[in-house]
Amino acid sequence: MIRFLLPTVFVWSAWCQQPYELSGRFSPEAQASVSLFGVASPFVASTLSDDGRFTFKKLQPGTYTISIFVPGRGEARQTVEVGPGTADAHQHVQLNLNFKESDFVVVDALRRHSVPASQLAVPEKAMREYEDAQKDLNRRDVDAAVKHLEHAVEMAPEFSAAWNNLGTIAYQTRKFERAAECFRASLEADPTAYEPLVNLGGVLVTLNDLDDAWKYNVYAVLIRPNDALANSQLGMTYFGLGKMDLAEKYFAAARQIDPAHFSHPQLFLAEIHLRRGDRSATADDLEDFLKHHPDWPQAARMREKIDELRRPPPV
Repeated sequence: MIRFLLPTVFVWSAWCQQPYELSGRFSPEAQASVSLFGVASPFVASTLSDDGRFTFKKLQPGTYTISIFVPGRGEARQTVEVGPGTADAHQHVQLNLNFKESDFVVVDALRRHSVPASQLAVPEKAMREYEDAQKDLNRRDVDAAVKHLEHAVEMAPEFSAAWNNLGTIAYQTRKFERAAECFRASLEADPTAYEPLVNLGGVLVTLNDLDDAWKYNVYAVLIRPNDALANSQLGMTYFGLGKMDLAEKYFAAARQIDPAHFSHPQLFLAEIHLRRGDRSATADDLEDFLKHHPDWPQAARMREKIDELRRPPPV
């Protein structure tokens, strides 16, 4: 499954489209399935790891979510940026992930042994369409992937994962109303699924339907309090509602969970602190943001702003 894209994600410009390689290791070491999901554009790649090591080749520069699934333990996710600011001279990015047990979410692992009856009824042909869609996404053939997923839900309207995948692609291609429609269909097919829940909460923020977004985002945080995405989206909801103290609380939680998260909680925190006249805290937020996003296109202007904030205000 692909994670939800938020409206603040940076889309890389054409000048930096050269292939990169991402290599890494995670601890504690274990046999795991390692997946890489595109944030700004539809993409998925997967590999297996026997010793905590993994490699993904021929990557476009951009922001990705990496997922580590360890049987019996669950799944942990982290954001990684691939680009000139994080790579060496050979376009190689090295990533070391040190997880705590609390970083792993066991809900989806357990669901593998307790699948809703509607999902067990998904026919094999629909599953093959879904699998073919994942192969298309690996090749970045989005149109072909959408066709396979649409065929899958035509054959199996109860296929929650396929609906969620369609919704994610719709969001990434800025078809927000369609994204909401697909996420709702995914939740209707499987009301216990987490991915469409948090994804719907996010797209409703984008559509400025804040009252509805609040319900989904609060529920997502209650289910997974250590999910950076859920916390950041709830922060966005409170930010839009003008409840800055609550917004700050959840953006701070998102930053602590995943400092490089693609929703950029530091930028929201900077705006909150700037509105309060706290120049030092605003500068700290921006510095922390650039630490994790060195290739941000407006980095030079941001550094100038940091210098300005660090200077004593005129008397």
